[in-house]
Amino acid sequence: MENHNVRVSEVDAVTLQVLQGQLSAAAEEMQITLLKSSYSSIVTESQDATSAIFDKHGATVAQAVAIPIHLGVLAELGKRFAASFPEGVARPGDVYVMNDPYAGGTHLPDLAVASPVFAGGELVAYVVTMTHHQDVGGSVPGSTAIKVFDHFAEGLRIPMCKLYDGGERNEALFAMMLSNTRTPSNMRGDLNAQISGCMTGAGRVVEMFEKWGAPVVNAAMQQLLDYAEKLTRLEIERIPDGQYHFTDYLDDDGSSPDAEPLPVVCCMTVKGSSLHFDFTGTADQVSTAINNVPYSAVSAVYYVVRTLTGDQAPNNDGGYRPVTCHMPEGSLINPRFPAPINARAVSLRRVVDVVLGVMAQAIPERMPAANCGQSSLIHVGTTRSATGERVVATVGGPWMGGMGARPGKDGVDVTDHDASNVFHLSVEVSEAELPIQFKTVQLWTDSGGAGKYRGGLGYHCEFTWLEGEGMATVRRDRHKFAPWGLDGGLPGPHCRTVLQPSDGDELPLMSKVQLVLKPGDTLKLWTTGSGGHGDPRERELDRVLDDVIDGKVSEEAAESLYGVHIDRTSIEGSSAQQLRPRRVANAG
Repeated sequence: MENHNVRVSEVDAVTLQVLQGQLSAAAEEMQITLLKSSYSSIVTESQDATSAIFDKHGATVAQAVAIPIHLGVLAELGKRFAASFPEGVARPGDVYVMNDPYAGGTHLPDLAVASPVFAGGELVAYVVTMTHHQDVGGSVPGSTAIKVFDHFAEGLRIPMCKLYDGGERNEALFAMMLSNTRTPSNMRGDLNAQISGCMTGAGRVVEMFEKWGAPVVNAAMQQLLDYAEKLTRLEIERIPDGQYHFTDYLDDDGSSPDAEPLPVVCCMTVKGSSLHFDFTGTADQVSTAINNVPYSAVSAVYYVVRTLTGDQAPNNDGGYRPVTCHMPEGSLINPRFPAPINARAVSLRRVVDVVLGVMAQAIPERMPAANCGQSSLIHVGTTRSATGERVVATVGGPWMGGMGARPGKDGVDVTDHDASNVFHLSVEVSEAELPIQFKTVQLWTDSGGAGKYRGGLGYHCEFTWLEGEGMATVRRDRHKFAPWGLDGGLPGPHCRTVLQPSDGDELPLMSKVQLVLKPGDTLKLWTTGSGGHGDPRERELDRVLDDVIDGKVSEEAAESLYGVHIDRTSIEGSSAQQLRPRRVANAG
């Protein structure tokens, strides 16, 4: 641009598209830097981290394709960073840090690191990275205890403050953070990776402002926000006006075997191009740590709304402007301080299911059946006998079960989907970090809900603890309430968790539990798949045959659920012609 000082009211379409691409590329490069330079396997392998760029007012203008569960949180954090460190307060070389869930965060393990961006001596933007840190103190390794007295018992709580001031590190704060984790090497490495990600993003944003000029880039940012809003409103206008309701349940709060189920209730009101989500009727806050702060719970809403526009819309805050939410104070998704919240992923999954479910009442042709509704997170802490080093790691996680069957397509087996979108931690990495040995990891036959389109399968795994003692925190659900099907599709099965002690009989466990693993103990998990879509007896015969041959559906289920009898002498000799459908007058 020849004159960077010219006032720009509107950027032409071609330039706007180029700048959108550059913003997105900068956010993605931040993410790659973060993932490649982090220390903990939960980041380097599972990729539980997110990067984003805010304008100078704190609005998210670009976010990496990473963790949808961070959408609402980053939208809130951007405004708070900009309010706490605005023009005149922020300085070049600053780095800010916070993790306070009651001040815009998610839960204590998620540390947000941000930096202001200056171009031509002016504050023009902020960049942020958010990483799940393996341990931030608290009563158990991994900092996600189910049973704690209150939020103060959950670990290190950091208000919004400066980690670097004008390029000088706050050594006292840094030392305090490292002294409040069981794994200081992990925290140091992951914090440095977050800072590196921010520096990468800041450099790319400065290049944009130097090339195009502040008037053009600032105008483009606002136009991209408006464009995302416009596309979202156009999609909402396709939804019939009215009120839609849906309810699903959590097994319990994990406090005791006879604890009551917890409803999550949503009423969605569609009016023109606006959506309102009212969660009145949702269970009250609980004494255990599965509560969700609203900034976290709203991410589930934003995720589902974001799916309406897909790849068409820029990944920014504009798409959330048409959305409002009411989350009753004192409820499971808007608890009063100091309710514990570090194990909040359990109930957050159910919020996702409920929002998908209420959306399916309005536009069933576009929504999937219920996903598995959980990630089987097992954080374990132990001490290496040889060195005395404290180790905190995640066993094989976060592993999720099946993805819900879709209108016109089967669900995906054992995948990290919906609001998580992370990667499985491999068996090999888990065995390298902890004294465990996996006995089996395999698809769980018949765990995908039957339907014209079958739900994705879940899995069965078993691992044995080999040495010393390990404090394990198990965060699961769907032991009592199965993932639901749609349009005649059947639900998936219930989950199971079993402990086989080295010196005793099998012990069925609650879905949420803390336990000490001893040498020879084996933990067995059956994680459900997902709901099916459509009448199972309308499924194509060849698909049923393929599922049986692949071991995804048993012959018994093929006959009882799909109305298909398989007659074969060998797998090689099987064919669709050897399938004989069994139908009765009232089948359905």
